[in-house]
Amino acid sequence: MLTIKEYSVELIQDPFGILAGQRYEFVCDLDVPEEDELYSEQGVYLRVIFLKDGENSRIVKYDFYERTTDRYLDFDMEPEEEEELAAFCKEHAQVEV
Repeated sequence: MLTIKEYSVELIQDPFGILAGQRYEFVCDLDVPEEDELYSEQGVYLRVIFLKDGENSRIVKYDFYERTTDRYLDFDMEPEEEEELAAFCKEHAQVEV
């Protein structure tokens, strides 16, 4: 289960029109327990590209990073975590155009 401490969201302009709909970039600070393999003393954040096209929405891409160094962390989410994150993004992707 992902615990998001705080987040920011920004509408991303797509000058090439590659994907239909609106794309959002989420940056989510995570609260990761010490016993979790993703844990880092510097903190961990998640960068998510989320696509919203009418009633359809999905995560296009996500990456984990170490907070203070911005070092990429090569981890994948469990399917239920990804579903939880997609629901969070769908709910919070309300930035006005």
